[in-house]
Amino acid sequence: MPLAFELEIVNMSDVGKKRPHNEDSSVTDIQNGLVVLADGMGGYKSGEVASAIAVTTILHDIVTDLRNKRPPKGRKSTATTQPPGHEAALLRNSINHANSNIYTMAKKDEQCQGMGTTVVTGLFHDDKVSIGHVGDSRMYRLREGKLQQMTKDHSLIQELIDRKLYTPEEAYAKMPKNLVTRGLGLDIAVEVDVIEEKLLPEDIYLVCSDGLNDMVNDEEIHLTLSKYSANLVQAATSLIQLANKNGGKDNISVVLVRVKNKVPKPGINGIFNKLLNRFTEARG
Repeated sequence: MPLAFELEIVNMSDVGKKRPHNEDSSVTDIQNGLVVLADGMGGYKSGEVASAIAVTTILHDIVTDLRNKRPPKGRKSTATTQPPGHEAALLRNSINHANSNIYTMAKKDEQCQGMGTTVVTGLFHDDKVSIGHVGDSRMYRLREGKLQQMTKDHSLIQELIDRKLYTPEEAYAKMPKNLVTRGLGLDIAVEVDVIEEKLLPEDIYLVCSDGLNDMVNDEEIHLTLSKYSANLVQAATSLIQLANKNGGKDNISVVLVRVKNKVPKPGINGIFNKLLNRFTEARG
């Protein structure tokens, strides 16, 4: 079934103030309702290799699958929707494929040994979004003025909080922020978290690397998205500027997606009335 909403997507990235190069990679495909963001890690430049492999593998797998499921032009599909759970399975399979590709490359190339990457993927379809992620890059949602973190970090800090060994405030104050407990390419297999959420008109989804949320707290993110909700380019620009103003210790990548109602196409009567009105105005 076609996406029930129109999407507006903005994709921006910045090297930050401390890093010599950008190890983040991100890609968007508005036609297929796909956004992918990866934050690489590893030795010299191998992090950007891992993140690039992740986004290109996932993009290729998902676009190929969706293209193969569509009927040829001029021919109607006999099915109205994909099988239940197809998008979740597609996300999980494509992320696992990316993990395998990165792991294999790291084994083959000495310069890439130990490389890995986080990943967050959003696939917008029907009236839903399927979200797959590994690591501590995040997806947030701004809905009706409220900001909610949709993904749960795979990090040492989050594990300590979950085990109630530290409060969130204590954990973020005392522990290193960049220790992930899951990542693509670090092992032959990886566990992928996948969730699915209903979409509402005017939802805004934020996908970001930790270069944003380590420098800009959730309250500041909320205020910025709310202030510039009508202008996603300004919102993304302002978030990156804030992260750099607060130190810019890492690469900063931001993808924003706004969900908009589709404008119904006019029927034959509507088209006729429009033509009649134009003719009347010309005559008048």
